[in-house]
Amino acid sequence: MPRHQLLSPQTRAALFDPPSEPTAITRLYTLSPDDLAHVRRRRRPWNRLGFAMQLAYLRHPGRALGIGEEPPTAMLAHIAGQVGADPALFVDYARREEARREHLAELQAAFGLSPFGLADYRAMWRVASEVARGTDRGDAIALAVVEELRARRVLLPVATVVERLGLAVRARARATAYASLIRGLEDRQTERLLALLKVTEPEGRTGLTQLREWSEVPSAANLVRLAERLATVRAIGIEADRARRIHQVRYAIIAGEAGIMDAQHLSRLGPERRLAVLTAFVIEQEARLSDAAVEMFDRLMGALFRRAERKRTERLTDRAKEQESLVWMHAVSGRALVAARRNGTDPFAAIEAAVGWEAYEKSVDHAVGVAETADEGNSLPEVVERHASARRFAPTFLQTFAFSSYRKSDPLLKAVDAIKALYASEGRPTLAKDAPVSFLQRRWRPLVLPQGKNLDRRAYEMAVFAHLRERLRAGDVWIEGARAYRRFTDFLLPRPTFEDLRSTGSLDLPIPVSWPDYATERTKLLDDRLREVAALAEVNRLPGVTLEDGRLTISPLSRAVPEAAGALAKRLSALLPRIRITEILAEVDRWTGFASSFTHVRTGEPAFDRAAVLGTVLADGTNLGLSRMAEASRGLNHARLIWTAEWHVRDETYAAALATVVNAHHAHPMAHHWGPGDTSSSDGQFFRAGGRGEARSDVNGRYGDDPGALFYTHVSDRFSPFHTKVISATAGEAAHVLDGLLMHGSALSIREHYTDTAGATDHVSGLCHLLGFRFAPRVRDLKERRLYVIDRTADYGLLTPLIGGPVRLHFVEESWDDLLYLATSVRTGTAAPSALLRRLAAYPRQNQLAKALREIGRIKRTLATLDWLKDPDLRRRSHAGLNKGEAEHSLKRAVFFHRLGELRDRTFENQSHRASGLNLVVAAIVLWNTVYLGRAVDALRAAGEDIPADLLAHVAPLGWEHIALTGDYVWADDDVDSSVAFRPLRRIPASFQRVAA
Repeated sequence: MPRHQLLSPQTRAALFDPPSEPTAITRLYTLSPDDLAHVRRRRRPWNRLGFAMQLAYLRHPGRALGIGEEPPTAMLAHIAGQVGADPALFVDYARREEARREHLAELQAAFGLSPFGLADYRAMWRVASEVARGTDRGDAIALAVVEELRARRVLLPVATVVERLGLAVRARARATAYASLIRGLEDRQTERLLALLKVTEPEGRTGLTQLREWSEVPSAANLVRLAERLATVRAIGIEADRARRIHQVRYAIIAGEAGIMDAQHLSRLGPERRLAVLTAFVIEQEARLSDAAVEMFDRLMGALFRRAERKRTERLTDRAKEQESLVWMHAVSGRALVAARRNGTDPFAAIEAAVGWEAYEKSVDHAVGVAETADEGNSLPEVVERHASARRFAPTFLQTFAFSSYRKSDPLLKAVDAIKALYASEGRPTLAKDAPVSFLQRRWRPLVLPQGKNLDRRAYEMAVFAHLRERLRAGDVWIEGARAYRRFTDFLLPRPTFEDLRSTGSLDLPIPVSWPDYATERTKLLDDRLREVAALAEVNRLPGVTLEDGRLTISPLSRAVPEAAGALAKRLSALLPRIRITEILAEVDRWTGFASSFTHVRTGEPAFDRAAVLGTVLADGTNLGLSRMAEASRGLNHARLIWTAEWHVRDETYAAALATVVNAHHAHPMAHHWGPGDTSSSDGQFFRAGGRGEARSDVNGRYGDDPGALFYTHVSDRFSPFHTKVISATAGEAAHVLDGLLMHGSALSIREHYTDTAGATDHVSGLCHLLGFRFAPRVRDLKERRLYVIDRTADYGLLTPLIGGPVRLHFVEESWDDLLYLATSVRTGTAAPSALLRRLAAYPRQNQLAKALREIGRIKRTLATLDWLKDPDLRRRSHAGLNKGEAEHSLKRAVFFHRLGELRDRTFENQSHRASGLNLVVAAIVLWNTVYLGRAVDALRAAGEDIPADLLAHVAPLGWEHIALTGDYVWADDDVDSSVAFRPLRRIPASFQRVAA
């Protein structure tokens, strides 16, 4: 789009031209009896037709019919049919300028419309200015102006007037934002900001580049480098509060530019804009560096604990071998002693003869040592032994940040200060005698406070590091300036906003907001359901479930897929056209326009280089990377891909593109065979890391000894992968369940959700309930799960052995307001649910809110378990939903094949783009397969075959045998023939027999 043009041709047409779609024409241009009465006052048929067309234009889009303008053919025919005129007569009307002016004046007077004038221009300037404060998107500014003019019953001016107005307002809004952001900067601050654009020696790079680049590999040296960069950023002296001076969306635009522009680009900007972008860069960089440093400290401590656990395991293995020989020696000596007592001989001589006295003394000493160092089930002694490793990074970390807590005189923070003082002291450091210890967990106390000895300094330091890590994770200790580790309440709605919503009854939660009402409803529901299932168990009427002597047994589900479905799937797959992956992306974009979702970071306009967008997506989706994609592509080069990736490819644009494809897929008739569209499942897929990506990834023994990461994906019952994100291989999956259900951006409205065991926790169950989702996890160890009751004195028959305890409702009552506050904050999108759940679950001694949510989760989990026992259809739906997600993993493996399918990215951002690109490519394949499977079904039915709908429910759109995923990638602008709606199907192979009716 030209630089000084506010609207794209498509947007301009949508705002200022009548529609051409039949449904829109019928809806907008069906004349009422009063309209027809006005029209019939014209005597000549061409005047009636012209008058009606003028009336239609004034109704929508709200402007006068232009001189010489030709209306859309379908619109003209629709209106001509209503007034009884030949559409060809409009040509005669268009030549009569005087009649056109008279009719326009009459219509304006009749319907209270006024022409656009100077006063309207000034009023629209104010409207556009308000919108432009928070966006650079020309379509949003123009739409606000057009809607306001329509509301005022003012005729729209020509599009160029609105565009000139919007351009001027947008330029003024940008200049005002830049000036506000840098207002009050001191000369020294300005000098330091501009110094970031200069090349420094001996690095040979600008300060801007140096601050942007750091390694995410967890090591003491890298943490020190992060601290150095953070010190450089802080020395510039830019206050984070400056970001609040302007609209937050406007600030996000400037910050987005700051994350992309290099020194050369910035040097070409005007002075105010250059300083504003650098100011935003410094503010954002302090937050990024702070988060990165805390994350690295967390991972370093985690690695230290893992190494200690491995050392403990090795020690226990070695000790077991020693203890085996020790046991045999004492068994031999014990037999000798028993025999000596029985025979009345000298016991000492018996031991000497059996094992030798010297060997016996050594074995006793060895046994005493083993007893004194008996393992108590933790690896903390090994952790303390790694004190020297922690001292390489912990002092830097502690000195870099100021920690805050909700607790007054928090003993942990006092302990941190004591250790800081210890590190800062000269000579041989000694720990203060009054160093606080009340924060210590029970398992740490024997190590830190050995009996009869002074406080152990090394154990004390390691305990402080470990407790600080846990408290940062939990959020009750935070760091000012960080973003991911800020105070817990900063993730929530402002409290006054929540109170306003509550007072007006606008919390939008599917539960009673009154505690007495909620408690009564939950108590009755849980009691009724327990008695219902207990009664069914008494008469052995729980389908597939037996309860005997307190033991629960659930029979495996019978096979629900007919054999004929497999044969049908093969026949349909054989009909699908052979196609290249590039052609699939191009066709799906032609159907849906998903490439337009990749908007420019500043202007919000769609990317003009469609081929570069699709190439960038495929480079992420296949794990090929931009450099190799440029080498393997015809029609693309590296510069085009890099520019597109930097300015148009972001997490939010990926999400918007995915939502477009998912919406199109769910609307297709063929997809309706696979489910109602309101259930989903989620699961993590492990991708191994290789090369430079190994150091960025984590090892989880569940997936072997290789490092890697999880792509956690939500899949609908219609096979649409509607959300994905990257999580650590060692992170719990449960915290991320609600992210996909609430933050997917598509038109899906999920009612019921399934996960495997890894996705089921009481906190997730509780929050799902508060937000109105039916959470039905497939729990493999169901017979080990306990039920919870509210009335502990009630008799629930055969279920009694399964009851694990009472629900402590007093926890819920005490925190009821905070629970509503939490749920409302999540519902309104103030914070990602995973960020809140991780903090609630992180700290071992959970706070009151975490305990209350757990109790709600126990009620919900008990109800879900009871539903699972009595409802085989629920069990079958859950299994089927999870199987769909697992089947999609195979397709993802096939697509993500370059670089051996290994993650080789050093940063989380690049890994996230890989996951998003893969999900979007797979969603496009699923949509393309769905469309052509539907065409294949139509072809077979047209040939006289009966294709039962119940068989189609088992035909998955996940095949890729007909897709060329490798080879040269062709990105020609004419790679899709727009004159041909669909590709021809392949011929039906003779080897496939007809499907029985």
